[in-house]
Amino acid sequence: MALPVEEWRRCAARCRAALGPALRERLEAAPPGEALRVACGLLRPGAEEAAALQRLCRRARTGKEPAAARWYREEGNRRFGGCCYGDAALLYSRAASHELPGSPEASLCFANRSAALFHLGHFEVCLEDIARAQSHGYPDRLLPKVLLRKAECLLCLGRVQDAADTLAAVENKIALDGIMTSPAHQTLLKKLNQLKLKVLERESCPEAARETCGDTQREPEIWEENDSISGASSSLSLKFNTEKGRHLVASRDILPGQNLLKEEAFVSVLCPEEGESCLLQDSGEMVWDTRFTNADLYCHRCLKQLLASVPCRGCSYAKYCSQNCADTAWEQYHRTECSLGALLLTLGVFCHVALRTVLLAGFSEVSRLVEQSHDDDEDLHNTKARCKHPSEAPDTRTGTRGIPGCNDNGQYQSSYRAVFNLLPHAEKHSPEHKFLCMLSVVAICRKLQEAGLEAAVLNQESSEKGSGTKACEKTSDELSPELQIMAEAMLRHVLQLQCNAQAITVMRELGSGDGAVVNKKPVRLATAFFPVLSLLNHSCSPNISVSFSGTAATVRASQPISSGQEIFHCYGPHRCRMKVAERQQLLSQYFFECHCQACLEELESGDKSVVSVRNSFCCPSCQASMQGEDVLCCSNEACARSVSRESLSRHLRDLQRQIKKALELLRDSRADEAIKMLLKCQMDARNFLSPEHLLMGEMEDHLAQVYATLGKWQEAARHLERSIQIVETHHGPSSVEMGHELFKLAQILFNGFAVSEALSTIQRAEKILTVHCGPQSTQIRELQEMKTCLLELPRSILQRT
Repeated sequence: MALPVEEWRRCAARCRAALGPALRERLEAAPPGEALRVACGLLRPGAEEAAALQRLCRRARTGKEPAAARWYREEGNRRFGGCCYGDAALLYSRAASHELPGSPEASLCFANRSAALFHLGHFEVCLEDIARAQSHGYPDRLLPKVLLRKAECLLCLGRVQDAADTLAAVENKIALDGIMTSPAHQTLLKKLNQLKLKVLERESCPEAARETCGDTQREPEIWEENDSISGASSSLSLKFNTEKGRHLVASRDILPGQNLLKEEAFVSVLCPEEGESCLLQDSGEMVWDTRFTNADLYCHRCLKQLLASVPCRGCSYAKYCSQNCADTAWEQYHRTECSLGALLLTLGVFCHVALRTVLLAGFSEVSRLVEQSHDDDEDLHNTKARCKHPSEAPDTRTGTRGIPGCNDNGQYQSSYRAVFNLLPHAEKHSPEHKFLCMLSVVAICRKLQEAGLEAAVLNQESSEKGSGTKACEKTSDELSPELQIMAEAMLRHVLQLQCNAQAITVMRELGSGDGAVVNKKPVRLATAFFPVLSLLNHSCSPNISVSFSGTAATVRASQPISSGQEIFHCYGPHRCRMKVAERQQLLSQYFFECHCQACLEELESGDKSVVSVRNSFCCPSCQASMQGEDVLCCSNEACARSVSRESLSRHLRDLQRQIKKALELLRDSRADEAIKMLLKCQMDARNFLSPEHLLMGEMEDHLAQVYATLGKWQEAARHLERSIQIVETHHGPSSVEMGHELFKLAQILFNGFAVSEALSTIQRAEKILTVHCGPQSTQIRELQEMKTCLLELPRSILQRT
């Protein structure tokens, strides 16, 4: 959720409406610093708005709650007992996040999670959790059990001597504890003896103990970095003009797949999902939410996928992939954000990104650039006063030296200076939106001041070292001068984000992820500032493709780009996905009207867009295409049937609901029923949807998925090939969408032992995905593994297939 929760937006709107016309006018005309001072007075302690925000924050529970820890651990035990080890591990992580660091209860969570990870085959991570359990004071009486698990992990990893040493430690522990006669103790001794035998077997056959390493070192991509633009290829140049602003152009001919930019996000914040961390009431009994979200699945700092999260020591929300990530986040920003978790979830991701941006930049740099912006505003005002018209103001830019965001040497770096110089478009935002942003920023700064966190924000001594007394003395309605500066920078960043926020996306598996064919879709994972990537202007038909790995973005050419041609990114509305009118409407949030070649061609032709034709309705009587607006008429003159658009749209919504039910049947392992329902949906769809409608392709894709679940590979391939034809019609033969579909087809053909067809499909998928995702992407690696496996088959099998 980019913006604050709906209730806070309504509250801010009521607050603004209650202001007199004169004060509203003054706020709209005032510079940011003055406007923030007015907003600060409106959100003083005891004010209605402050109380309302406090109530809203109580709904977002980010503190540590022992009751929640017990509930999640017990629920994890239930899932573990049902062999749902993945779910169990995530629930134990939730439990650990609610326990106090260093407590015996936390050690139980880590030990239980290690058992789930062992069953999942994540032996290295299992060992890490066993170490965590021990460091958190794992009960001495239970220690032999986890040490046996440790020994078994070490054996699985081929570390025979370490396993033998661990078993010796278990024997010593048992000897010290004395005679054990209970059934549980007898089971323990039996397991110990079994593992000792395995160690002896491995020691006698050292070859079997050697661990084969599947990760091969890959050659790095050829890369010649730009002298003027950090992270960019030398084949790009930075340009500026009044029409396009800052933009990148090719300084030489560029081939498809060529790497153009590698940039680490200056700042990124994980996007929470609806209903995250909700406490549910069930017949008066407290029940915690068990839905797994981004917050459970990805590191809150580096965005790496989590297997065994390290919880924050202060809150239950932030989770990390390692202790190093947790410590780095704490030092850089989380010691300030930790106690503000509920407020930041309430105010939305944009406010969170704005706060983290200034924390990472540091007060010194923020203060310098804010003061410089005041001087620039004054210079601009004086220049305009001297000139008859603003356009007469001299343009002093020479090369890149005078381009906003560049340093004194004319270099454009991925720095706070570059972030600060992204356009906020303050004059184009609505007064209502600016007021909401101001009130939200003031709410954060007031909380920092009240909580004694000002010193931490200003990079002084830690807030843990006595700043609380100073905070208590702050009872005025105003922010300190230093927080006023930080608030001004944060307001600028919140406004910038509407046009400059970059979504970091990942390909997430649909379903349980344990099938032979992996079905994935792109999902928004985080919101970030990429100052160099932000230089790219929009086109509805872009010539680049962007992929992400953690917090890093990689830009590759998706088609040949001639020297002198501009590099274009798609901000979302793509010509293959929506009509020109829909694209223009969506792009209005960026405060410009798109004049890219794709839009101009559609507008000048006056014909229906290709997307519109492909996703159109067909006549229920004769299947000819339907034409018109509110009332659609059959294009076949001999038929001439008419029907309302609303009627067909309602039919389409009903069909989509039926498809959703079919997928629910598949998730419940009722594949045969799912097939019947999907085939029925197909027959229904043919009566009123065009053959190339995207939904027709989606149904073929779903049928392929169901047949693959049943191991009926030929039927699965047949349906997926039909889906691919529709995807190619919509997105083109070289699109990333085609690459993902071919990847799925390759999996199906591989599992179905259709060797020659699989090798051919792998080659096609590799060619497309290398361009869009790079030669070292996960999908390329999997395709190459499939190809190697197929080529190593006996010649007699290859000849038969």
